Amino acid sequence: MDKNLLANRVAAASDKVLAEVVKLTQKQGRRGSQGSWKQFLNVYERKFGSGFSDPARKSRDSLVAFLQTFTDEDGLKFVDNVLRSLSNCEMLKETMKESLENESPEQRLVRSTLEHPLYLSKYALPSYEKGWAVTKVRKKPKLLRCNKMLAVDCEMVLCKDGTDALVRVCVVDADLKVKLDELVNPCKPVEDYRTEITGVTAEVLDGASCSVADIQISMKKLLSRGTILVGHSLYNDLEALKLDHARVIDTSFIFKSSDGRSPSLNNLCKSVLGYELRKAGDPHNCLDDACAAMKLVLAKIERGVDNYIPLIQPDVKDASYNVPEIEMAKLLLHKIPVTVPREKLRRLFPANYTIEIKTHKVIQGVGYSVLAIFKNPEEACQAFENLIGSLEKDTSGRPQKLVALQLDTGGSAGIRVRKMTHDSHVSQKKRSFEGEDSGDPKKPKIDQCEDHVKEIERLKQELKKQELNQCDDHLKEIERLKQEIKTKDFEITAQDKIITELKRKLEEMKKKKKER
Repeated sequence: MDKNLLANRVAAASDKVLAEVVKLTQKQGRRGSQGSWKQFLNVYERKFGSGFSDPARKSRDSLVAFLQTFTDEDGLKFVDNVLRSLSNCEMLKETMKESLENESPEQRLVRSTLEHPLYLSKYALPSYEKGWAVTKVRKKPKLLRCNKMLAVDCEMVLCKDGTDALVRVCVVDADLKVKLDELVNPCKPVEDYRTEITGVTAEVLDGASCSVADIQISMKKLLSRGTILVGHSLYNDLEALKLDHARVIDTSFIFKSSDGRSPSLNNLCKSVLGYELRKAGDPHNCLDDACAAMKLVLAKIERGVDNYIPLIQPDVKDASYNVPEIEMAKLLLHKIPVTVPREKLRRLFPANYTIEIKTHKVIQGVGYSVLAIFKNPEEACQAFENLIGSLEKDTSGRPQKLVALQLDTGGSAGIRVRKMTHDSHVSQKKRSFEGEDSGDPKKPKIDQCEDHVKEIERLKQELKKQELNQCDDHLKEIERLKQEIKTKDFEITAQDKIITELKRKLEEMKKKKKER
């Protein structure tokens, strides 16, 4: 990686792009030669340290200086790729704004996807890595006015090395004609075919000779000349394809649910198209999902891209929320630092639990996730309730906890533990899980979760107080410095007057000497 080229790219990037790159390093837990962003601030800005760490509020010099601490090959490639990706996105948005008067509905939906708050973090794909293909972003108005659309959906299996591998890809055009439907050889040993989700088995893949590289060649041909790619949570499919394409419409971004969560494809089909995509427990159908994404975009265009389409609020009976019992016996442990050995994760749960730790996914160089598989859903639910940590929800609204795992080094690592279903689904089953006796109204019902929530609220209040105190300290320090500056200004002004007066007297003395 050419350091000079990267330095030029950093210099050319806007402050907004630089701030987003730094935010992404925080999210992925990346560290430069001077540590993480907050560790860097403690050294670079000694006066305030990491008290105010929001990259969007930091000076350009601070952002550039931090990004320059990424000097190893992997760090340089990461920064370069994200800068290029975000700069391309910004350029595309600016170019589209120049032609707003002639903007087509398809282009409006591309812009809507680009302007979504999650776009920058979700679509900063690692296309600098080996094996990736990138479609070129051309600033030709003719190509940016192209309204041709293709929808894609992929199926992936879990391999023994902890990574996902593409096994099927389907592409349809706006007339729902199939342009591509291929089985793909994963080219490495498979640990879990996820048949209950993918519908794929070892027998189905037997004889598949197509590779990811072959699919990339086909996709680049299909996407030439400015074609728009459509999909639901499309960034997952692009990552599976190892393909970076800028002109996209993401159906999980262009429809808004009242609770702020990303709607499921099944819920969108019921709300917008009036049919259920799949019954509870049925495996995905790659072709059906690609067609559904295209139909949703066409429906959005037909009803007016800026018109709000109300979505059905999913409930416990919603097929997209009905999780098979075998899945409810699992907990997902994710965002685990690569430095934490897998076998140490058992420490999170009491010794009397019999669990299997199974690799779920590895994010290259950043972290990994595993599935903790219990004997039954009751044990999984109880194990989650017993965990001590900060209770929160993931982007789909599923409950998870941020817990600390004590390491042999004496330190600790923050790990997120997530349920496989929503609280509303669990609450219906909770009575059978806990063996409650509904016939005795006097029997006390202890809700452990409530205690955790109260503790979290107390900690939040303490944190707010600390932040306010810290803020007061900063303001006092600023006022003190202001006073010091005023005093210095006064002293300098007084000194200037004295010097001027001395100069005047000196000139007078010189004049008198000459007159004598």
